[in-house]
Amino acid sequence: MRNEKITPLYERLSRDDELQGESNSISNQKKMLEDYARRSGLPNPTHFTDDGVSGTRFDRPGFLAMMEEVEAGRVEAIVIKDMSRLGRDYL
Repeated sequence: MRNEKITPLYERLSRDDELQGESNSISNQKKMLEDYARRSGLPNPTHFTDDGVSGTRFDRPGFLAMMEEVEAGRVEAIVIKDMSRLGRDYL
């Protein structure tokens, strides 16, 4: 059983984002989030990724795996590029 908390780094890029020429590819998002976590001293950065999945769906594998960690109390903080990476209709 793990006692240390993790810091999920969540990346998502939808097919629509790709078609619209979004410059924040998954690899760019990963680097950006890793840099932020390192500068901020956040513990155990761990990637959760959904590539090519719409933000209007919340049954995304990476998102669900991250939420399992949250519900189990193993998360210190979640780091994302912006709120639209969590979901398009979040309000």
